[in-house]
Parts: sequence; structure tokens; C-alpha cells
Amino acid sequence: MKKGWPGSLHGSIEDVMAEVDILYMTRVQKERLDPSEYANVKAQFVLRACDLNGARENMKVLHPLPRIDEITTDVDKTPHAWYFQQAGNGIFARQALLALVLNSELSL
Repeated sequence: MKKGWPGSLHGSIEDVMAEVDILYMTRVQKERLDPSEYANVKAQFVLRACDLNGARENMKVLHPLPRIDEITTDVDKTPHAWYFQQAGNGIFARQALLALVLNSELSL
């Protein structure tokens, strides 16, 4: 943890599922691991719909997309899956940034 940042380390997602408001998932970065470790590590970090049991009703799962296999498709059908909305919101943010970059007279 960065100095001054509150945080905690847990052995499993089940330990904290009932406490989180946002679950931000990313892929296991294959390029940062020894090839012999990748398959084992990747298998440990997969989110399934059943893992969401006990989650707060308004908890949201976010992911930068595209996903590989770190979130199973059954999660898509849950009310917690917000990564598609997240991607959609990113379009508007990129449009605004491009408008600012390409049109110096525009002020948002």
C-alpha cells in the first residue's frame, strides 16, 4: 500500500464482498508473469456470478474492457455488472476531450 493510503489485505473476495461499493476488476497481466505461473495465477482471479452472493444491492462491478476471462459471462446478467455502462460513459468523456483538443475556441 502507498504510504498514507488506508487499505487492507484479504485472502479472498468473499471476505469483503458484503462491505464494498465498487469492485474494480482487471485482467492478470500475462506480460508481467513467468509463463509457468500465469495459468495458476489467472485461475485465482476469476469473478463468477456466485461470487456476488452477499454483495450489497447497489454494489457495482467495473472493468476497463476488453475482458479475457477474468469475469464470466454469467456476471453480465446480474444487476452488479456496470462495465458496459462504464465503457459507454467513456465514449462521452473521449468525445469531450477530442473536442477540446481539436477546437481551441471551445470551452466546456
